[in-house]
Amino acid sequence: MSGKAGMFSLSQGAACWRAGKVALAGFGLLFSLSAGAADKVRVVATFSVLGDLVREIGGDNVDLATLVGANSDAHVFQPSPRDAGAVSKADLVILNGLGFEGWIERLLESAHYKGAQVVATSGIRALKSGEAGHQDEHDDHHDDHASEHKDHDDHHDDHASEHKDHADHHGHHHGEWDPHAWHDIDNVVVYVKNIANGLSEADPANKAEYQKNAQAYIKELEQLEHEIEHLFDEIPEQQRKVITPHDAFGYFAHAWHIEFIAPQGNSTESEAAAGDVAKIIRQIREHQIRAVFIENVSDSRLIEQISRETGAVIGGSLYSDALSASNGPAGTYLKMMRHNAHTLADALNQTD
Repeated sequence: MSGKAGMFSLSQGAACWRAGKVALAGFGLLFSLSAGAADKVRVVATFSVLGDLVREIGGDNVDLATLVGANSDAHVFQPSPRDAGAVSKADLVILNGLGFEGWIERLLESAHYKGAQVVATSGIRALKSGEAGHQDEHDDHHDDHASEHKDHDDHHDDHASEHKDHADHHGHHHGEWDPHAWHDIDNVVVYVKNIANGLSEADPANKAEYQKNAQAYIKELEQLEHEIEHLFDEIPEQQRKVITPHDAFGYFAHAWHIEFIAPQGNSTESEAAAGDVAKIIRQIREHQIRAVFIENVSDSRLIEQISRETGAVIGGSLYSDALSASNGPAGTYLKMMRHNAHTLADALNQTD
């Protein structure tokens, strides 16, 4: 692998060893000096959800840096020189794609990074920005679950990479495609396969382990999907309407036939127009929507205002674009999806 930290031989002699010790003391600020760390694949993941998936698949073989951490907003992230340094030394960079990381091209350029990249969304069934959750094809979405996973790898192979350049928002939107694809578990199966394949190419010696870890994790994803499906099967469709700050849950809506109404667009950088807020207030009253939700990466004041004006109860906090801290309710991808599903289902079950 390129860029691995070299090891000094003890036979070089005392003088060389002393000189080497001095040089390595400074160098240790950037790299771990242990033999084990030197053998690991250095991976940069752009945000916390991808970081968690990399940890699950890569295990102890990976030295991971995650750029946008827990409870942090990738929409407003500004890479630092330290981030550029981490990227410049990476063996592999893993990004979401579909314009989610509006800063990624500038960061790769500033880091002079020419290495391998994995676009996690490559091969998914992407939704267009603002595409409604209620769609006819939803009924088949999970029916042929196993066969769909096989087909995903060949479906829209270049889709995500074609749209990476939509990163710099047109107005305040990501672009044509909704990038929040991790809110559909079927898509995350594709993410996992892409990550496992990328790690296998970067570190062929551990390919079998990466593929084994990926298959084990996919089984956990499938179990979680069945759990969530059971939760929402018990809620009448006309009751599945919720309000969230920004439009991050289109894939969740598509997968589970829920209508998400958001005053902001796909990006937390956007501002809700007064007319949009007034329209949502009318919708809440007309459809008797009794629960609204805040998000861990969005300003809650707008939702609190809507709650006050309509009497809708704040049903809890959802995790949209970032995981919680490791000791929080959404410290991993599996925990995040379980938390969001149960939080939504609990609130919707209280709606007449």
